[in-house]
Amino acid sequence: MDAKARNCLLQHREALEKDIKTSYIMDHMISDGFLTILEEEKVRNEPTQQQRAAMLIKMILKKDNGSYISFYNALLHEGYKDLAALLHDGIPVVSSSSGKDSVTGITSYVRTVLCEGGVPQRPVVFVARKKLVNAIQQKLSKLNGDPGWVTIYGMAGCGKSVLAAEAVRDHSLLKHCFPGGVHWVSVGKQDKSGLLMKLQNLCTRLDQDESFSQRLPLNIEEAKDRLRILMLRKHPSCLLILDDIWDPWVLKAFDNQCQILLTTRDKSVTDSVMGPKYVIPVESSLGKEKGLEILSLFVNMKKADLPEQAHSIIKECKGSPLVVSLIGALLRDFPNRWEYYLRQLQNKQFKRIRKSSSYDYEALDEAMSISVEMLRENIKNYYTDLSILPKDVKVPTKVLCILWDMETEEVEDILQEFVNKSLLFCDRNGKSFRYYLHDLQVDFLTEKNRSQLQDLHKKMITQFQRYYQLPNLLPDQEDCMYWYNFLAYHMASAKMHKELCALMFSLDWIKAKTELVGPAHLIHEFVEYRHILDEKDCAVSENFQEFLSLNGHLLGRQPFPNIVQLGLCEPETSEVYQQAKLQAKQEVDNGTLYLEWINKKTIMNLSRLVVRPHTDAVYHACFSEDGQRIASCGADKTLQVFKAETGEKLLEIKAHEDEVLCCAFSTDDRFIATCSVDKKVKIWNSMTGELVHNYDEHSEQVNCCHFTNSSHHFLLATGSSDCVLKLWDLNQKQCRNTLFGHINSVSHCRFSPDDKLLASCSADGTLKLWDVTSANERKSINVKQFFLNSEDLQEDMEVIVKCCSWSADGARIMVAAKNKIFLWNIDSCSKVADCRGHLSWVHGVMFSPDGSSFLTSSDDQTIRLWETKKVCKNSPIMFKQEVDVVFQENEVMVLAVDHRKHHLQLINGKTGQIDYLTEAQVSCCCLSPHLQYIAFGDENGAIEILEPVNNRIFQSRIRHKKTVRHIQFTADEKTLISSSDDSAIQVWNWQLEKCEVLQAHQEPVKDFRLLKNSRLLSWSFDGTVKVWNIFTGKVEKDFVCHQGTVLSCDISHDATKFSSTSADKTAKIWSFDLLSPLHELRGHNGCVRCSAFSVDSTLLATGDDNGEIRIWNVSNGELLHLCAPLSEEGAATHGGWVTDLCFSPDGKMLISAGGYLKWWNVVTGQSLQTFYTNGTNLKKIHVSPDFKTYVTVDNLGILYILQTLE
Repeated sequence: MDAKARNCLLQHREALEKDIKTSYIMDHMISDGFLTILEEEKVRNEPTQQQRAAMLIKMILKKDNGSYISFYNALLHEGYKDLAALLHDGIPVVSSSSGKDSVTGITSYVRTVLCEGGVPQRPVVFVARKKLVNAIQQKLSKLNGDPGWVTIYGMAGCGKSVLAAEAVRDHSLLKHCFPGGVHWVSVGKQDKSGLLMKLQNLCTRLDQDESFSQRLPLNIEEAKDRLRILMLRKHPSCLLILDDIWDPWVLKAFDNQCQILLTTRDKSVTDSVMGPKYVIPVESSLGKEKGLEILSLFVNMKKADLPEQAHSIIKECKGSPLVVSLIGALLRDFPNRWEYYLRQLQNKQFKRIRKSSSYDYEALDEAMSISVEMLRENIKNYYTDLSILPKDVKVPTKVLCILWDMETEEVEDILQEFVNKSLLFCDRNGKSFRYYLHDLQVDFLTEKNRSQLQDLHKKMITQFQRYYQLPNLLPDQEDCMYWYNFLAYHMASAKMHKELCALMFSLDWIKAKTELVGPAHLIHEFVEYRHILDEKDCAVSENFQEFLSLNGHLLGRQPFPNIVQLGLCEPETSEVYQQAKLQAKQEVDNGTLYLEWINKKTIMNLSRLVVRPHTDAVYHACFSEDGQRIASCGADKTLQVFKAETGEKLLEIKAHEDEVLCCAFSTDDRFIATCSVDKKVKIWNSMTGELVHNYDEHSEQVNCCHFTNSSHHFLLATGSSDCVLKLWDLNQKQCRNTLFGHINSVSHCRFSPDDKLLASCSADGTLKLWDVTSANERKSINVKQFFLNSEDLQEDMEVIVKCCSWSADGARIMVAAKNKIFLWNIDSCSKVADCRGHLSWVHGVMFSPDGSSFLTSSDDQTIRLWETKKVCKNSPIMFKQEVDVVFQENEVMVLAVDHRKHHLQLINGKTGQIDYLTEAQVSCCCLSPHLQYIAFGDENGAIEILEPVNNRIFQSRIRHKKTVRHIQFTADEKTLISSSDDSAIQVWNWQLEKCEVLQAHQEPVKDFRLLKNSRLLSWSFDGTVKVWNIFTGKVEKDFVCHQGTVLSCDISHDATKFSSTSADKTAKIWSFDLLSPLHELRGHNGCVRCSAFSVDSTLLATGDDNGEIRIWNVSNGELLHLCAPLSEEGAATHGGWVTDLCFSPDGKMLISAGGYLKWWNVVTGQSLQTFYTNGTNLKKIHVSPDFKTYVTVDNLGILYILQTLE
């Protein structure tokens, strides 16, 4: 090293030692040939990072100018730009006569040694595999001059020989470890005469001056002795490389105290020899980029310029270096045959792919056949049995024990022989072994044994049936997962159609499998084997597939829902319902609780598939151009890709550092774009999930992205909260155009079908059209004016349309707002339909390419797939959640309001008969106890009473000043009590036309309850509870209960106590005789929203906003039970707030309403049953006196009349 470079290094030594991490720096210097493996080991042995850096710099100071330059380049590559700048002035000028070949990086010394030793040159097309080469070199250096064996093993065509040759192309390794040289022997499959010839040739090469003997050895023993003497006396410290060893007995001929590197397909070949042994397994496949690199070198093209077929060829080659090189060599000679060779690979026509000069095999299948033929005769049939194993699946030993009817140890012994010969791969997980084939081996076996496959699959099923009785597979059984995933596959392949239908149409099997692996794989199987299942019964097949598709978001959650209860919600004609009903009746006899949804005939499901791929809100979902895949993104920072028909996951990518707001497929479906709150735009390979581009030019979060519709020249448009849009050309690193014009966040953008215009919408209330070629604004439209006639619009309300999507024919447009999706006809500007199903805000809507279906994505973590025709033809009835119910003997009468048409209607819950009463803007309603009268209040404070029998109407003369919230008849049906947001309570005797106003609360009244002796209990946002005399209008008792709002009260059945719950997270038990509480109940971590006494007044249940329910002893205030189902994240949940509670008459059961309905065992605190409503946020549950009928309405406006199954 010259003086200037040395001084510069010494001057900055302290800064370098303080900051650098040596590991990756040394990797670069080793690959450049300026640092040895031994030197790397010496550095690594230093105890601290700073000491390792000091040792490395000390070594560099003793080296030449080249090592200085290598160190400088390594610093730049690893991001130490500031440290590299310190060394820049000291960079020496390197002479070109250094003895190192500037092209190959190999010194003349290495070239001479390898040439004399017969080491093969690099292939014409060579791709470095540095990690494996370094691993081999490290093992060779461990021999440290002593005899020993380094084994490189792997399946045929994985590149073992090339790696062995590359490992010894290292100046430092040869100088320090093998100064006696390197000698290469290509062994291969040999008999004794062939081996003798190989030994004779080696002896001749080692004894060229014939100083030991002028006669060749005449037998193997003599040749072994001659070789030992030559290695000991003439070639000490040399390395002997034995390429392609097949048999252990061959290796014994070279077992004479040498240092040996060998390649083999059978890692057990060294079991027969003595000395230290090191093993380097070679993975069976290259990465995709390495494969493309090989192809590009063969055909002399840049990787980016390779045709689309190149990617498919690499996929079909399964990453095998042998196959990729064979194809590359052929394409070099026939550059127009990309499609032809791809077709041959896809059709498994290996024999048509003739040999390349780089390999010794006439065809691909010959390489495989040779390995199989070397197996012992008595185990060849077992290898044939592996033909039916699925690709990319690691199979537990137990599966093969069942197939072969053998003990585990016997099976493992047979499989180990296959593993040793690289015909099978083993993955050890703890004490269990799992085995798998390389994709090429599966293809080879399938092709070779095609005529036997059906019988082999049948054998697998027959053996399974001998060992197991469905569905009694236990999750802890080693082979359980395999059977759940592949039993149907084996039945279909065995053409056992009757057995397959029996399996797939079994609710027991559906339950067992979905509980373990979720619903997506089952839906995939229904699609995959539809042609078989439809032969049996097309309708039954549709029943099960629809059941799985629409309940997938529930079946994938924990705790796992009761699938029989879900089945009872299906239409009564469905096979799923009929099986569920049969099972439920059997279980009811054993004390299990089940519910029948008796009015479900009025409900129609409009969505076709519901999936839950994300763990947080879903912001966007889109179809691929072919409609086969769906990509989605959301608040969990991931990009998900799944099958459109089944919901089966294909890709999961941790895409960004923050929430991912939008995603888009390119027109040819090769790429997916994502944009995020992290201000970045990324382009991904849609098949592999590899990152292709990363753009970082927006200054605020990027809200939307969209590709052009033409595949000839891709452009990507992005819109951001920085108020601008950008156009990106995928062939450029920077943005092509920036579009200025919006004055607020850009929320959405879409190219026109001909790509001439770009539409964008913004929080500034405008829609703008831009010329794509010039990037100029073409038109601006004020969107808000089109909403001025909307019935829901208030003057001060801001109109923000989240997104829109056009149908393919341009006749319809879809718009999302809040939790509704509206479908509009463009010509008539009339609303065609609205689709309710999501439980929270909808963020995105998108039509499929052919317009037959559309996607919606929501904060509720689900994506729904809807059929356009079905949605347009049907519009479900939606009720307001404020209903009243009267239970009379065997009848259930429900008073409800149609949310859209504002019809007040009386529904007979058992018969379904509906009486339409009147049309009004109803805010609350109620029935009199004997159904003689109906009352309702409106948002303007007015109250009306209907007498249906005589068709009379009574109107209150004194209105409330604000919206009427609650109304209730007294038991004699002569008086109506009402409360309002105006803080007043009215007592109206309409027959006497008397009205008393109870005014004492300082804030709106939350609710009230009638007591005996003309008393009334009311509670308010002001934190007080008051007892009134409804005749005098006076407050008789005033309880200051809580600092926050009193959210609920309940009165004990003996009328001596009442409870209060509050937003202050407490509940209290009061005596009507005392103004201070009997007990203050603490422990809830959220607002306590409801409470209920048991019928015997000994227990009190309370529920909070975290989904937690507590059961208390009324007499002493002690906590008896905590009822809190666990969510997937381990947090207590009830699907939302607990809003209502009710005890059974015997006090042994409790029902709670929240995100759904739950029944609890009061004695144990355990859940008895869960009824999942289509919507959520249930406000109240009406329960019959016998605790057998239940009525509620969810936030989608769906009415549920449930009855216990008996």
